[in-house]
Amino acid sequence: MAISAGRGDDEPMMDMNTTPLIDVMLVLLIMFIITIPIQTHAVKVDLPINDPNQVKPPIDPQKNKIVIQPDGVILWNGAATDEATLQQYLVATKALNPEPELHFQPDPAARYEKVDKVLVIIKRSEVTKLGFIGNEQFGNDF
Repeated sequence: MAISAGRGDDEPMMDMNTTPLIDVMLVLLIMFIITIPIQTHAVKVDLPINDPNQVKPPIDPQKNKIVIQPDGVILWNGAATDEATLQQYLVATKALNPEPELHFQPDPAARYEKVDKVLVIIKRSEVTKLGFIGNEQFGNDF
């Protein structure tokens, strides 16, 4: 019982039997996979270590606070800083997305000159989320 693809019974089959070819290719593929050497190289990764004594980063992604003390010292999140470093911190906060809030709290006894200089630094850094803290202490003066 032969199956013929020709027009008549006398003509030979024109289709090629690919089953033995596929079997040979699968055997060759398996042999090739087995003979490949296993990759044994490793990549070293230095993972950060959680240290409780580590200093927190100076910029908080939620809110930052500038305090001017009566003696003219500028505090950024509780740490003393100078005007140049304050400018760098403000530029770095402006680059964050979303921009963190900036709370500004001058002491009532602080010199107006110092407060004005800090406000100019804040304005030049183009901070958009600025809030004044402690204005209620000046309400009784007027």
